[in-house]
Amino acid sequence: MSEKYKVKADLVEILVCPETKQPVHLASPEELSAINARIESGELRNRGGSAPEKPFDEALVREDGTVAYPVDDGIPVMLVEESIEL
Repeated sequence: MSEKYKVKADLVEILVCPETKQPVHLASPEELSAINARIESGELRNRGGSAPEKPFDEALVREDGTVAYPVDDGIPVMLVEESIEL
């Protein structure tokens, strides 16, 4: 695992989506770029209805690729209302 990631690989391996129980993986640079472009344009809202306060440094993407969870300072925020639909 690259040192650029703050969240630990062994933690990611045991995390699952709280909604569907599907595994998650670290977002690729391309996925992060797409998420952050939507944040910067102001079009992105989390599932709780709020706009993210800042671009994501990291995110965890659900196995089906439809939902991402932010990672805040190396800590995954695994709350359905904080997730974003991809």
